[in-house]
Amino acid sequence: MTAPDWIVITLYLAATLGLSAWLARRQRTPEDYYVGGRTLPWWALAVSILATQSSANSFLGIPAYVALVPGGGMTWLQYELALPLAMLVVMLVLAPVLRGLALVSVYEYLERRFDRATRLVLSAVFLLSRGLATGVAVYAAAVVVQVCTGLPLGWCIVGVGGLTVVYDTMGGMRAVVWTDVVQMAVLLAGIVVCAAFAWQLAGGGAGIVAALDPSRLAAVEWGHGLGDGARAPLWGFVLGGLVLYIAYYGVDQSQVQRQLSASDVKGAQRALLLNGLARFPLTLAYCALGLAVGAVFVGHEALRTAVPENRLDYLMPRFIELYLPVGVRGLLVAAILAAAMSSLDSALNSLSAATLRDFVEPHVADRHRLLASRLVTVGWGLAIVGFGFVVGDLASSVVEGINRIGALFYGPLLAAFGCGILDRRARGPGVLAGVVAGLALNLVLAYGLGPQLFWMWWNISGLVAAVVVTWLVSRLLPPPAPAQLQGTTLSWPALARSFAAGRRVYLGLLGYGIAMAAVAVWLGVR
Repeated sequence: MTAPDWIVITLYLAATLGLSAWLARRQRTPEDYYVGGRTLPWWALAVSILATQSSANSFLGIPAYVALVPGGGMTWLQYELALPLAMLVVMLVLAPVLRGLALVSVYEYLERRFDRATRLVLSAVFLLSRGLATGVAVYAAAVVVQVCTGLPLGWCIVGVGGLTVVYDTMGGMRAVVWTDVVQMAVLLAGIVVCAAFAWQLAGGGAGIVAALDPSRLAAVEWGHGLGDGARAPLWGFVLGGLVLYIAYYGVDQSQVQRQLSASDVKGAQRALLLNGLARFPLTLAYCALGLAVGAVFVGHEALRTAVPENRLDYLMPRFIELYLPVGVRGLLVAAILAAAMSSLDSALNSLSAATLRDFVEPHVADRHRLLASRLVTVGWGLAIVGFGFVVGDLASSVVEGINRIGALFYGPLLAAFGCGILDRRARGPGVLAGVVAGLALNLVLAYGLGPQLFWMWWNISGLVAAVVVTWLVSRLLPPPAPAQLQGTTLSWPALARSFAAGRRVYLGLLGYGIAMAAVAVWLGVR
């Protein structure tokens, strides 16, 4: 790193903090702090949701997976094939209820529909799992920054985590959203710059195709993952991914909080729609970048030597270090920081929102709640930075397993909300029993069958077990009070009318999903 590189990075970070401080002037209440006063434009919310998905691990992990990981390649695109249908379900079923209730914590819904115990248990599960993932993300991002800059790892942990805590604490959701918009622009610029240099070094499209194993160009691996030994089975990704994405975008506080910040239900639905349309092209860009840099790796001894066999994610940092000119390197490090912070700020704000709203707010006077919001954010920030120091070398294996951890929980979590909205007889004790049953089944499958069952299927097994147990236990209990059903449930005729009203949009999403699958098949089948 040279002086011009550091100037670029410093200017970027200073602008981020300045924007956050400017946005902080409009905060008066926790609703301003956590949901931006529900006045944020839908397109900015959509970009913020998209930026959260484009973490530092995506910037580094997807190209490395496509270029170097054994069994990898363009099959990463299979992750995306279920997304349009998932967006349809979230827009049709979940967003109208959750945004319509004007919540701050999505787990408030569970108290209104069931009881406080159900709300607190599932909120605590979210806090535990998301806190773990965020601490690991801080460490992973810090390792990347260390590789790019040569700074000590401890400084990088404090820098990445500390900077995110500062601007998130000052600006709240407005800072999260508008800095995500800026960070998305920086990230896209970084992808384009890296791809342009890699394209030239690899000798253009013909050179890239000639350098790579043809199997890496195939985007579809026929298989189901039910004992067939497939490493990236199509049906495991499509069906398991459908449940995962419905849960992630529909009931995970870190994502739903953007929808809750929209001015109305239609704004939340538009944000989801744009994200559903834009994510596949972004992932395709990451994959194309991986192919180009992978070709450089094959043809350049210096890059092969610089990437350790046990740390394939070093591919992009080492490429930046070796082949990009002064100043441009600074832009790319800023892009990596942008990707890291766009994920960390969202997670931090959602952790703070759920903690304050679900656990702290009943014990704090109204006039002190905005201050309490900031203090809770600082507390979570210190916790995740501290965990970044503790996780150490274990983080690499934890990062690899973090999606599997999500697959253990997302099915039961989705069942809790889905049963609440669609089953008017569902009761709180039945929901808790269903969540326990779904998680227990997933743990049995994970440790009993191991690699014989592709892990994405856990999303479905957990969902089915939780729904069945919730249905059975709820029928043993008295029906819920009518007041618990007002505004918290949807009837099937109402869903049919909603689908008919938005038929063009929903059918367009389905058509887009079919087009995505066609692109994947066109790229090749293993």
